[in-house]
Amino acid sequence: MVLLAPSKPTGASQPRSTVAASEASIELYWLPLGAGGWFVRLNGRIYEAIRALLERRRPLNLYHSALLVQLPEGSFVIENCWPIPDTGRAARGVVVQGPVASRRMARWRVFRYEVRRWRDGIIADVDAAVASPQLLSDDPDVARRLLELVGSLPRPVWGRDELRTGEMWNSNSVIAWLLARSGLPTASIRPPAGGRAPGWQAGLAVATKQDGRRPVAAARPPVG
Repeated sequence: MVLLAPSKPTGASQPRSTVAASEASIELYWLPLGAGGWFVRLNGRIYEAIRALLERRRPLNLYHSALLVQLPEGSFVIENCWPIPDTGRAARGVVVQGPVASRRMARWRVFRYEVRRWRDGIIADVDAAVASPQLLSDDPDVARRLLELVGSLPRPVWGRDELRTGEMWNSNSVIAWLLARSGLPTASIRPPAGGRAPGWQAGLAVATKQDGRRPVAAARPPVG
C-alpha cells in the first residue's frame, strides 16, 4: 500500500509534467548537482576534477536524478535527499533513511539521508533541470509497482561502495535501482550531453543481482 502525505507548501515550485495529471506516467528529471547550494556544488566539482584526472579525461557536469510519478489518485515525487531538514518528515513523505559516510555517525541528522515518496511534492531547483522531464512509462501498473518498491530500497552508506559494485551509492543509485526493479528498460537512459550520473551503475548492479540475473559488470556511470 502506498502511504499518502499532505500537499506541498503554498508557493513552492512543482515539477512541470508533460503528461496530464489524470493519466499515469513515470518521468525522470536531471538536476545539476548542487544547483541550490554552493557547498554540494563545490564538493562535486572537486570530486569530478579528481576523477577526471585519474581517468585522464576532461571533467564533466554532474547530475542528480529524481522521479515524478503520476496516477489518477495522485502525483508523487521520488527523490533521495541530503542533508535532511530538521522538521516536516511526515509532510515530505519520507519512507527510507540511511547513513552518510559512516554508520557510527548516523546518530546525528547531518549524517543521514532520506528517500521521499512525497504526494503533491516538490523537487528543489526543478527550474534548473536539464533535458527534463523524460517520459519513461505511461503504464499505471508499473507506476504503482515503483511506488511500492520505495519502501524496499537498500540502505547502504551514502558515498561509499559498501555493496561492492565498483561505484559509490548515492541518489542516482536509488533512482536506477527503482527503475530496474520496476522492470523498466534502463540501457538507453543517459544524463544530458556532456554530463554523467555517478552512482547510477551501483543501483543497476544491485537491482540485477536481486532479480536473480547475472550481475552487470562494474563500469563507468552513464555519460551523456
